[in-house]
Amino acid sequence: MFIERIGKTIASHRERRGHRLLSLFIALVFALTICPSNAHAQIVGGAGLEVNVPFQFHVGSAKLPAGKYTIRLLDDSDLTVMEISSADGSTSALFQVQAADTNSTPAKSELIFNKYGNRYFLSKVAEEGSSSGSEVFESRYEKRVGQAAAEAQEHVPARKRGKQGS
Repeated sequence: MFIERIGKTIASHRERRGHRLLSLFIALVFALTICPSNAHAQIVGGAGLEVNVPFQFHVGSAKLPAGKYTIRLLDDSDLTVMEISSADGSTSALFQVQAADTNSTPAKSELIFNKYGNRYFLSKVAEEGSSSGSEVFESRYEKRVGQAAAEAQEHVPARKRGKQGS
């Protein structure tokens, strides 16, 4: 009788644990369904951003010259990989990003660069009217340079691709 009661208690605990795990799973699926990431909605839905960067800069593991660029999310990248390519198509680089909230909603789209001495590293992509944006993963090279120099930031305005007169 005692052993039978212990068996029923163990079975009851297993059943409750299973129900809790199922409930957590359903809650997670529900949360992901109703709260999709809108951090990249405008870049994903549009043709990207156009920007004129007035200085040489680093993004990911690439070093790019000053010039006009288009920046966009790669299709099928789960919103984690962006591409920056020169206006003439001669230069491009892929880099990893993650969703990031901005301190305020920017009035204009912009790229934000970390500046160490005379070196610039793309740090964030902020979109006009959106309180969220993309934060670029820091490369090993940027970490090394950043340890040796004081940090500053440089903001470079960008505009939605195809938008004239902005």
